[in-house]
Formats: sequence, structure tokens, C-alpha cells
Amino acid sequence: MRSGKGPVLIKLLILLCLSILGSSQDFDFFYFVQQWPASYCDTRRSCCYPTTGKPDDDFSIHGLWPNYDSGKWPQNCDPESSLEKSEISELISRMEKDWPTLACPSGDGMRFWGHEWEKHGTCTSLQQRAYFQAALDLKKNANLLQVLGNAGIHPGKFYSMESIKKAIEEGVGGYEAFIECNVDTQGNHQLYQVYLCVDKSASKFVHCPILPRGRSCGSNIEFPSFSSHSQTKDEF
Repeated sequence: MRSGKGPVLIKLLILLCLSILGSSQDFDFFYFVQQWPASYCDTRRSCCYPTTGKPDDDFSIHGLWPNYDSGKWPQNCDPESSLEKSEISELISRMEKDWPTLACPSGDGMRFWGHEWEKHGTCTSLQQRAYFQAALDLKKNANLLQVLGNAGIHPGKFYSMESIKKAIEEGVGGYEAFIECNVDTQGNHQLYQVYLCVDKSASKFVHCPILPRGRSCGSNIEFPSFSSHSQTKDEF
């Protein structure tokens, strides 16, 4: 008599594979997060410029993060998937410009991008190149420095929180942004990160089902200059 265990084990393996595949796509929307480099650097931990040199005086990408409508999020969905440089080779020059690392010690960005892929990218249905390409395209469609400049908001001054939120909302098609602030060594609230919500295809902005729980801002916040900033840690 043949054992019935074989077909059962095969079915269990199939179900396991399907559950793993499903978990990588089981989310409701993305947070697309850009950060202002001067505010990142203007904290007690400071920053280190990448080995490619000081980044542009512009917002840079922090990440493209899948989230649930409940406010929770998936992460590290495939421990076996590491970022392959060959998969993003055609994007690296754009990533160095639009997605630079500011962490210490100085690096070329691969460690930062690898972290973003392993923690967040593996929880999407996108392949590595498509994941990073999507984030780069979103930044192009949400040029925050230009949007704020069009509203008369420029680095080096203080502005009302409401004026910054209004300018971004009007500049990206009427979609509300969440503003996260940090506090510098003098105790000033600074414009640090801007969150926009994106649909599951990572191709268009949407109204946020839920706003993140980030560091709050005061009613008047600083938009610090980065053009005159110099790194304070020598980590090259």
C-alpha cells in the first residue's frame, strides 16, 4: 500500500510557498518619504557625506515603504533576498544624486539602499530595479524644493507649518503630506521629512488612509540651509 504522506507534504509545501509569496504583496499603500539633508545633519548624531561628495541642496529620498491601512507595516519579508548591484547598475548615477546616504561612516550608498530593499522592498511585488526606479520617478513627480520655492518658501528661514503643508499639497495635486520635524541642538523645530501616500503599484499619489506617527512640529519651523552646511564628523 502506498503511503499518502507524499501528496500531503507536497500540498503543504505549495501552501507554504504561496503564503510567503502572498506576504510580500499583502499591504495597502506606500509611504514615499523624502528628507531634507540639512535637518538630518543638524542633529546631535550629525552626518557624513557620501564618498561621492556632498549631496545637492535638495530633498533626497529616504524610502518607499509598504504599509497597512491599520497603521502597521510589513518588513523583512524575504531574508534570502539581498540587493544585487548588477540589478540597479543603470540607476546608480541617479540614486547617488537623488537617494544619497548621509550615515556615518561615509559610504557609496549600497549599504543604505540594501537596507531599504531588505526591510521594505522585499515586502512588495516589485523586482529590485523596478522598486528603486519607482521611487526615483516619484521624486521627479514630487519636486519638493521646486514646489516650496514656487510658494516663496526657501531654505534659510522660518515658516509657519501650515504654509509649508499648503504649498506641498497644492504642488502635488491636492494630496495631503505629513511633515515630520527634528529638533536641532539649539532647540529649533526643523523641516525634516515629508511623507506622501502612493498606491500599491507605486505609480501615483493617493490620499493617505492613515497618517504616520512621526516627531511632531511646532507652529513655526525652520527650513535650514544646506548650501552653507559642512559635515561635522570626519569619517572619510
